[in-house]
Parts: sequence; C-alpha cells; structure tokens
Amino acid sequence: MKKILLILLATCYTIASSAQTPGKWITLFDGKSADGLRGYKMDKFPEGVWVIKDGTLQTIPKVKNVDLVTKEQFGNFELELEWAVDTAANSGIFFHLQEDKAMVSNNGNSPNWLDNFEIQILDDKYFNDTAAVRSAGSLYDLIRPVNKKLMPIGQFNKARLIQKDGHVEYWLNGAKVLDFEIGSQAVRELLIRSKYSKNPRFQAYKEGHIMLQHHGQRVYFKNVRVRRI
Repeated sequence: MKKILLILLATCYTIASSAQTPGKWITLFDGKSADGLRGYKMDKFPEGVWVIKDGTLQTIPKVKNVDLVTKEQFGNFELELEWAVDTAANSGIFFHLQEDKAMVSNNGNSPNWLDNFEIQILDDKYFNDTAAVRSAGSLYDLIRPVNKKLMPIGQFNKARLIQKDGHVEYWLNGAKVLDFEIGSQAVRELLIRSKYSKNPRFQAYKEGHIMLQHHGQRVYFKNVRVRRI
C-alpha cells in the first residue's frame, strides 16, 4: 500500500511539474530565416515590404504596409526580441490578434490597431508625438512606461513580453516598464476613457497571433523567439 501511495504521489508531482514547465523556445527569426512569421492575411513572407539584411529583420519604408504575424497562435506566452528604430520611426507589438480585418496599407495604421493592446516601439526623441502614454514601452494610449532606459537611435533594445492568464509584463533592457492585469478595474477604467471605449471587440480574445507592426518607417528586429508558458 505504501509503495502504491508513493507511486501515486510521484505521478502527481510529475504531472504538476510538467504543467508548470514552460514550453520549448520557438525561433521566429534567427538572423537568416523568418520561417515562424508571415504577412498579415498572407501565407508567405511579404517580400518587398520586409527584408532580411545584415542579420536583422527590417521594414522597407515608402511601400504598402504589411504587418508580420506569427504562424502559430499563443495564449500564455513569453516573447523575447531586440528592436531598433531609425529617426522618427514607429512600430509596435500586438498580441492575441485574430486576422478578421481587411488589410490596410499606406496609412501607418494596422488592421487591428483598435482591437488589440499594443506595446509601443518608437523613436521618442524625434517622432512627432511626445506624449508619454504613447512613447516607447507604453501600453499604447493607455499606460505610460516606468523605469525606462532606451538605447540611442539605431542601437538595439532588448525586450521581453510576458502574458500569463491576463497578467502582462513588458521588460526593456532589463527593467520592467509595464505591469498590468487584463480585465482589472484599473484597466477597465482606462479603456472607458480611451478611444477604444466604443469597441466591444477590444482585446476580446485570450489567444491569437503575435504581430510586429509595419508603420511605414524603418525599424529593425533580431533574435525573435517565443514560448508557451
């Protein structure tokens, strides 16, 4: 009986441990291949809009904008990447995105930009909007970042985005700059006072694609990977 009990306890411990163990890292871009990514509402990489050059994934300016999305969908996840911007450049990271909008090009706005939370990527110094709530590292137009230290224009910032059961953290260059709960009273109050207030579909999904925005200016990404947690 004691032996059976020990086996059962060991089995339960193994199951519990495996449930808490993060999944394997999925490489989305390794400096040579972006096989984990494709164009929004496309089944392939958007050549002529994004380019792999000098070990980085770059947007091409002055073309029709096409955002990049992960081929897989993610609920709870940890995303790591490095990003850099040219002067006055703008981009963003979206998550839990569903491709249910018509593709929008040439205006700098992504198809789902009013439907999903966006972690802002920006040149804070020269972009024409200097509001902290829309600065690099912000939860766009909702929460301003704290403890932020950005690298100079053209140099890479190390970013880490974690979403676990509605708890979201965003880290930049080793400092936590965002920490919030999806669906919390504080976030609901922010949404009520925001441009998203009349959109019942805003952040309606708990799973979806991760998206890198093409806003029309040149931005750079490298070492992009994600895992389920």
